[in-house]
Amino acid sequence: MIKSKYICNNGDFYLNDSPVLTCKNRAFRYGDGLFETMHASGTKVQFFNEHYSRLMYGIEKLYMSVSDYFTPKYINNLIVKLLNRNKLFQGAKIRLSVFRSDGASYKPLSNNISFIIEAEELEHAKYILNNKGLVIDIYNEIKKSADYFSDLSLSNALLFVLAEIYKQKNNIDDCIILNQENKIVEAVNSNIFIVKNNQLYTPSLTDGCIPNIMRNQIIKTALSLNYIVFDDCNIKPTDLLSADELFLTNAIFGIKWIVAYKNRRYFSKTSKILNNKLNEISFDD
Repeated sequence: MIKSKYICNNGDFYLNDSPVLTCKNRAFRYGDGLFETMHASGTKVQFFNEHYSRLMYGIEKLYMSVSDYFTPKYINNLIVKLLNRNKLFQGAKIRLSVFRSDGASYKPLSNNISFIIEAEELEHAKYILNNKGLVIDIYNEIKKSADYFSDLSLSNALLFVLAEIYKQKNNIDDCIILNQENKIVEAVNSNIFIVKNNQLYTPSLTDGCIPNIMRNQIIKTALSLNYIVFDDCNIKPTDLLSADELFLTNAIFGIKWIVAYKNRRYFSKTSKILNNKLNEISFDD
């Protein structure tokens, strides 16, 4: 596996072990930042414009300010340069982190941003459906609030860190996050879809899920294949037991199908159809 050698910090390139952050970094001190994770194949980022728009939505929501040069073309060019420097010409995971400029108290000295772009090699250049289905469970220890921040990928991700630890302790592949009304929100780093009677259901944004780019792409892909999709559902854990299929989605792996929740076992027919169509849409050149 190719190990990434370089990162991009505010438009300049450094060795990935360079000390580019200080102890006054606001993402470190206060979680005052957000990030976007993207999939690249060759030097093309899949759904880049959608990712950029979502990042700008979060930047505006957090009252951050960007310079005029911080355009889609500028960021995309930096990603291409970083991929080339790291010789990542197959599949790569791109993480673009944005944080408010340094300041040692809650009150920002400025709302201007700094940013870091990282690239990491992926095993596959396209979306490969998992051969072995995932085993999942419900994470009940901490609930996610459906609030002002719930639709953002924030630097403060302690809920998901602890959920990841729960996965490891319980030897499961993923776990489902609930909101304070015990409705299903999402998985640790992905959205969840239910298939029942050839119809797709996914939690409502009002219940607190992050509207990841792949969630939107799966909805569009399913509609293009004449599936009926309900994207504003209030889903409870008991609803999982009556589903025909369950699958997770995110920008890096595309789709992962679930084989088991408690004593229930699931198929992967719809996951396979959607994954094939997703690859056709995403890698048409």
